Formats: sequence, C-alpha cells, structure tokens
Amino acid sequence: MKRDTSWKTIGVGVLTGVALAFTGASPSVAAERLNLRLGPFEQSIAVSDLEQFAKTGTVPSSLQLYSAVLTPELRRALTSRLQLDPNLGTQIVEDLLKSPSGQQVLNSIRQAAPGLSLETLQAGFWLAARQANGLDAIAVLRAIPQETVTIDVTQAVGIASQLNFSYWKTQGIRSLLERSLSTGNQPFRASFDPSTAGSQTVRESFYSFYDAQRDRRLPVDIYSSTSTKPDAPLVVIAPGFEANRKFLAYLARHLASHGLTVAAIEHPFVARNGSLSSLNPDRLIPSSEFVDRPKDISFLLDQFERLNQQPGDLQGKLNARKVSVIGHSLGGFEALALAGAELRFDELREFCRSSGLLDRVPADWLQCAAIEQPKNRLSLRDQRVVQAIALNPAIGQIFGKSGLKSVATPTLILTSTDDTLAPAFSQQLQPFLQLPTPKYLLTAIGTTHLSVSDPGNFSGAIAQGTLVKERRGEEVEPLRRLLQGVSLAFIQQSTSEAKTYQPFLTPEYARSLSKPDLPLRLNTELPENLTRWLSLATMF
Repeated sequence: MKRDTSWKTIGVGVLTGVALAFTGASPSVAAERLNLRLGPFEQSIAVSDLEQFAKTGTVPSSLQLYSAVLTPELRRALTSRLQLDPNLGTQIVEDLLKSPSGQQVLNSIRQAAPGLSLETLQAGFWLAARQANGLDAIAVLRAIPQETVTIDVTQAVGIASQLNFSYWKTQGIRSLLERSLSTGNQPFRASFDPSTAGSQTVRESFYSFYDAQRDRRLPVDIYSSTSTKPDAPLVVIAPGFEANRKFLAYLARHLASHGLTVAAIEHPFVARNGSLSSLNPDRLIPSSEFVDRPKDISFLLDQFERLNQQPGDLQGKLNARKVSVIGHSLGGFEALALAGAELRFDELREFCRSSGLLDRVPADWLQCAAIEQPKNRLSLRDQRVVQAIALNPAIGQIFGKSGLKSVATPTLILTSTDDTLAPAFSQQLQPFLQLPTPKYLLTAIGTTHLSVSDPGNFSGAIAQGTLVKERRGEEVEPLRRLLQGVSLAFIQQSTSEAKTYQPFLTPEYARSLSKPDLPLRLNTELPENLTRWLSLATMF
C-alpha cells in the first residue's frame, strides 16, 4: 500500500510538472517515451498509450503493470487544461519567467529532468502560451524535441509538493496587476492623513464571554477612547485560523485613537498544546467551525448590546446595532458571511470530490473541511453588520459561484500577490467579480498572507511552515499604514463624515503611500483585460 501511494504521487507530480514546463521547439522530433528513474531502477511509459488512457480512462494492456500510477487523479491531471487568453498569454509567460518564483521553478524542474536545457524549458513556456486551445500534459509531451525524457523521481516528487496552480496563475498576472490597476491621474493632496494616529487616548480592557449553549469561551480585547462619536459603528476584528486576538492589535489601536470602539475577538483554538489533532488536510478544522465562528460574533454582539446599557467605562460606546467587521483569512470568510454571503455547501462538496491534489491550495483544504455540514445552502446574515473588510480572505470555494452576490453591505477586500496560503487568483480576485457594489479592492504587489500582521504580537501555529518566506515587519510597513488609512476612511463612510474621508478611498491615495519595491493599488473595479482572464479561468 505504501508503494502504491508513492507511485500515485510520482505519477501526478511528474506528469503535471511536465505539463507546466516540458515543451520543445522542434515539431520534427517528439517525445515518445517517459522514463521514470528511481535509483538504479527505471520504469518506462509510452506517451501514445498514456494518451489513450487520458482520453478514455481505460488502461491499455501495455500499461497494466503501471496501474498504480494510472489513477483517476492522474487522468484529471493529464486532461486538465490551463487556459491562456490569446491576448495576454505571451505577456503572462514573460512576466512569470522573469519573476524569482519562475526562475526557481525552472531550476527545480531541471534538477528533475537534467537532460533538458534551460533554453528548452524557456522555449516550452513560450510555445505553450501560443497554443490556441491552452496547455495540457499530452500536447506538451508530444512537443518535447527528443524521443525519450528521463525524470529523476526523487526530485520530481519534491517539485510536485510545491506546485500550486492558483498561486502560479497569480504570479503570471502579477506584473499585469501592477500595470493595469489604475493609480489615478491626479496628484494627491489632503489636509490630513487618516493613516496617522488620532488624538484620542486609547484604553484597552479585557473581557471573557461564555456561550453556554454552544460551550464556547470567547476572549475579547476592547479598545476604546475617551470620546466616542455618537453615530460611529462598533468595529469587530476576527483573526484567521489559529491566530489570536492580538493579530491586528496595531489596527485596533489606530482606529480607537480616531474615536472608534474596537472589539478584537478570539475564537476557541483547534490545536491543543500547539499541535493539530489531525494532519489530514480534509480535517484541519471541524466542519462546525464554519457555522460557529460567524455565530461567535453574533453572540458577542448580543453581549455588547447589554454591556452598552450598563453603567461603566463602556456605557454608550458599544454601538452593537451598527457594526463593521474586519476579518483576516478565515476571519475574512466570517465578515462576508455575516454581511450576507450565502454558504454553498453543495457546490463545495462537488469541488472537493472532483478536484485533485494540484487543483487545491491550502485555503481550499481548509474550506473542504466544511463538506460534512448537513445543509446545502446556509445564510448567516446578521442585520447589525453594515460593512465588511476581508483581508486575504479564504473564500475561493465556500460561497460557490454566486453566493457572494448576496452580500448586502459595502465591502473592502485586500489581496496579496505572493500569498501561497490563500492565493489572490482564486481566493480574492475571482470572488471580487461576484461582489455587488459598492466594493473596493486593495492590491499589495509582492506581499504575502501574513504581511498585515502586527509585528510585535504575532504567534501561533500558522506562523510556522508556510510555503514561502513570509514578508512581514518593517519592509511591509507601507501596507500596514495604507490599511490603517483606508480602513478608517471605509468605516467612516457609514457616518456623517463620509464625504470628508472619501478622497482616501481612491487610487491616488494608495499611490501616495506606494513604494517602488511595494506597489500598492486601490480600485473599485478590475480593468477589462483582467476581468476577461479571470472569467475565462473559472470555466476550466
């Protein structure tokens, strides 16, 4: 059994790796055999027989010995087609090849296939981009300009573990995002800057609430100021998977310094003693958490309404009937669910059943844990929520193809181009197309999933073992500063000061804080070329 599992991984990894890169420049010589080498042993597969299997699902008699490799998952990898818009394909490939990530992939593939030169791989990318019908594994194999391609299986397995289609799609359009998203055409001038600290003294207090009906203990840090504006909403901050209530502490203090009351909450941790109870990707989190976490916030709003009426420092400061929810990662899912997005468990089940290992990203694995929910559709809308800010949200599958159209509040989405945990392409950019207006997209070129975290208060299980080095701390300070200013301006749109803060929700304001090594964009819509590319990709 152990050997079969290894060969399944090898088969999928090798063929998908080949599909991504192994294309030659000459049609006169084509690869006819694929040799898999493991130490002194070598297994040979004929490309024509592999093509028959890919088309029919039937294993030819000549390949019966390799049936452990020829799984339904491998067939999906062989027949999956990476679509490229003919108008953008060559530019996307050029940007990808120039990127550090692209160079890393090319070097890794050359280690797995030492007989292929760097020039052959680069030419392969270019030829693949020009194919009218997109790129699939068999077509690529047919184009390799040598009769046999030999793969070092040990190296190939390592490469397969790093492949992440959605992430590489994002990398492919990274430069396109930077060039195409508007930066505005006017110089930015303002009499004040909402990204700087306000004049209010901030008081931080700790509370612990217990929901006896659901047996959930919920710690909360409340940030308040000496003078709270009467029409200001209460701000609730929800952290991501296994992150604590200090994750966005700097943002909570900033908003409180401008007269807002902020409640930074903490959900019960799934891990025990710093370790997850299961390493099964489909069981990283109990299915019930996708319902319980939004309900945690609704429960706390009930408690805040009572606390707001009681004598004390917080009396009159907890406007729980008018709430702006800020959530990061899984917390971003919560914010949008409470804003009205419909959970589509039926569509999620179909995706999780039909998708293979390489079709998913870490955020998908997290969402696939929800398939055990008994209902097909569910709304967790809380009418008290009037705004939603979702930072690097993990929402690529949980709301299906149109669940986000039910969102009933203004939204602000943050996406980071180098996020490997919740890649921009599938988890934010495609979902952004669904959202009704008014909506805003804050794009940070070159930042990662945890870039917005508080530099002095970040810890937890998720801090360890991400797929790439996280870009955090001082080098991404411009992003945190922009988030402070834009969040405040967005929240103020629900108050009498909306007009005063509107100029800070413009491309020009984002450009004013942008840096050459950290381009920042703020837009209300995507340009047509990007929309076309994102829409095309949803069909395959």
